[in-house]
Amino acid sequence: MILHVSVDVSDLERSGRFYDAVLGPLGWRRHIENPEQIAWGIVRPVFFASRGPSTGGDGHVCFAANGIPAVRASWEGGVGAGGSDDGAPGPRPEYGANYYSAYLRDPDGHRVEVAVGTT
Repeated sequence: MILHVSVDVSDLERSGRFYDAVLGPLGWRRHIENPEQIAWGIVRPVFFASRGPSTGGDGHVCFAANGIPAVRASWEGGVGAGGSDDGAPGPRPEYGANYYSAYLRDPDGHRVEVAVGTT
């Protein structure tokens, strides 16, 4: 089990808006917010964006959705909040018959996926 994940971001306020738009449709909310970091989760904080020197574009994080409409809403929210399209919502049969996901880049270039299904 992963206890938490963190990414460094160059503009915490901008990244906060982006991740609010991506994670809100998944039922996540802010649990921590201070001048140095924001953390989201459902029951407890598990994903942190921290003010720091972002290297952008490194790594990949995938958030689970509870259905295709949530994948679409999350992707649309993220693109509308300053993210960029890195793979529109759709089936990904290469990851399993029931796998549906969307990819985007956050404002710092970190790759974000939202998915439903099993691999």
